[in-house]
Amino acid sequence: MYKLYSMQRSGNSYKVRLALTFLDVPYHAIEIDILRGESRTPNFLAKNPSGQVPLLEVAEGRYLAESNAILWYVSIGTALAPNSPIERAEALQWMFFEQHALEPNIGAAYFWLSLVKGGRELQTHALEDWMERGYAALQVMENHLRTNDFFAAGQLTIADIALYAYTHVADQCDFDLTTFPSIRAWLRRVEQQPGFVTMDGSATFSDDAAVGIARA
Repeated sequence: MYKLYSMQRSGNSYKVRLALTFLDVPYHAIEIDILRGESRTPNFLAKNPSGQVPLLEVAEGRYLAESNAILWYVSIGTALAPNSPIERAEALQWMFFEQHALEPNIGAAYFWLSLVKGGRELQTHALEDWMERGYAALQVMENHLRTNDFFAAGQLTIADIALYAYTHVADQCDFDLTTFPSIRAWLRRVEQQPGFVTMDGSATFSDDAAVGIARA
């Protein structure tokens, strides 16, 4: 069974938990509170020198870091990973976009405004840039979703999971999604998929959903 070192309210950690629940893959979750320095201890740094979560132990003593790399690893051979070379490349395209356009802006705003006490005051100088670039990323997503239900392969893939994690909490860090109807419709489509689980760990079941998850 996988061991997943993650933080409940981390969007990057949520990506992996969501993928594993969609795939009905059991795992042992170990909560790491990065706000308390738990990812900077010598024990954790021996596992992941970058001191970040999520971190997946795929075999005894073998660890995989970086959320989108973990998504690819756990989804290979499943419906969440497109089969054709072009569809795989398109999924990767959107996952790269998530890491360079969405996560550094909406993800950063979410972390400092929603998770860190006093974070707004500490990051006043960065807010304007986060908002401008975050809205620009949302507009790119909106444009794509006007004519597509999902981001790659015409179905739910790990590209959607990667983008969903921080987009669905954008309204918790000053972003207004009311002018992005296609994004809001896509968020609902993801949430209606069998096996969907919220960031706080609550499962929502459709008639054919089956969720198997082992928690710490």
